[in-house]
Amino acid sequence: MAARKSGKGKSLMSRLAEGPVICAEGYLFEFERRGYLQAGAYVPEVVLEHPELVEQLHREFVHAGSDVVEAFTYYAHRQKLRIVGREKDLEPMNRSALKIAKKVARDTGTLFAGNICNTNIYDPTDAKSQRTVRAMFEEQVGWAVEAGVDFIIGETFSYAEEALLALEVIKAARKPAVITMAMHQEDLTREGWSVVEAARRLESNGADVVGLNCIRGPKTMMPLLKRMRKAIKCQMAALPVPYRTSKSQPSFQSLRDSHCDCIPGDRPFPTALDPFACNRYELGEFAREAYALGIRYLGVCCGAGPHHIRGVAEALGRHPPASRYSPDMSKHAFLGTHKLVAKVNRAYAKRL
Repeated sequence: MAARKSGKGKSLMSRLAEGPVICAEGYLFEFERRGYLQAGAYVPEVVLEHPELVEQLHREFVHAGSDVVEAFTYYAHRQKLRIVGREKDLEPMNRSALKIAKKVARDTGTLFAGNICNTNIYDPTDAKSQRTVRAMFEEQVGWAVEAGVDFIIGETFSYAEEALLALEVIKAARKPAVITMAMHQEDLTREGWSVVEAARRLESNGADVVGLNCIRGPKTMMPLLKRMRKAIKCQMAALPVPYRTSKSQPSFQSLRDSHCDCIPGDRPFPTALDPFACNRYELGEFAREAYALGIRYLGVCCGAGPHHIRGVAEALGRHPPASRYSPDMSKHAFLGTHKLVAKVNRAYAKRL
């Protein structure tokens, strides 16, 4: 792939001032589907075991329109590695993920992002847990800074106070911070704050970009984004999961499939979400609506494929390299209108 020239050398904030910035996420689910990562644990062991595959997926997302190459360090923190017995690989895993992402970002002229995330041990009533979380953030942010990241993403926080702690560590490292919350079934953080309160506190504490990622699909994330957009002035982010969540089942963990009786535990999340998948056009519509609200940092989270990212890019008026292969049904053997499509097949099209 040829290096992307436009925007090369510009910072995240300068790019956002000019227009949308697209960030592809979804590495955990994609590598689980491909058989290189275990659902449940969701530790990105693939960055050590098959670095060439991680590099390839980064390139596929850029080819599809992503402006950001995000190091695959989500859940590459001490707590998660301890669960799978690989704590000794903590630093090698982080450094490998950062090295792979940096190579692709520099090759393509895209932004190079570090990543920290929810630790799953944060407890607002336990000072020891808070100290432990801070230390976990500091070591990952330290490696990201040493690697030369352009900015750092702190994501998927359902505790707003954990998000604020992540923000504090990132700002102490003097890097731009994109902080995104993850809302479950309630329109509240786990400590009971509204999304508006959480957004305001993040903004007032210096977050460069504030928003939502993961957990909710386009339909149930959008109402929260509208509230946040009215309450804050800083740049905003919106990265839903590509699943059809609803008012009665607002998170992808809460989805239930009445048409299937063989799902372990009767919970489609995370390995039987296929019937709920959004198509590329739904993600494109979401991106257009979010951008019309003034939200400029846009993407798709767990479950995303390159086709979703291309859908977002094209909906925003972009033509990434992958657009060369965007659908052209005029050439279809039965549904096409091209003069070389056989008339006998056109006549049969209604019977397909």
